[in-house]
Amino acid sequence: MRSEANANDRSGISKLFATVANATSEAAGRASTFMTAAAVVVAWAVTGPIFNFSDTWQLVINTGTTIVTFLMVFLIQNSQNRDSAAIQVKLDELIRVSNAQNSLVGIEHLTSDEIDELRKKCEARAKAGRGRAPKQADRKARRVGGAKAVE
Repeated sequence: MRSEANANDRSGISKLFATVANATSEAAGRASTFMTAAAVVVAWAVTGPIFNFSDTWQLVINTGTTIVTFLMVFLIQNSQNRDSAAIQVKLDELIRVSNAQNSLVGIEHLTSDEIDELRKKCEARAKAGRGRAPKQADRKARRVGGAKAVE
């Protein structure tokens, strides 16, 4: 029972974080957010002479930018992780339903050396079969679309 409650709590926290991260990511990517940040920097710069360019004046912008940067690193990483995972799932599904090698599904979990080796083998196969793939794809496109493909 207790592990189920912990799993539900983690799931709830994950969903809450994903919701907050998505909303923040969308807001951070807007032009109005950039303009607001630029206005804050301009306002800070303009107030420099008023505060005699004091250490406190400098500390305000340094602290603010450090905090924002620190938090944005986690939001950006979360967004990239989710995007990458979603792309991998989509690619895996395309591989699964196509004539591609199903053994390539999940290769993102291999080491860099293993992926490099697979890439080299794939490139060699592509060079060896160069002229055939477009014709096969062309025939398949005609079958699926019911129309003539462009030669």
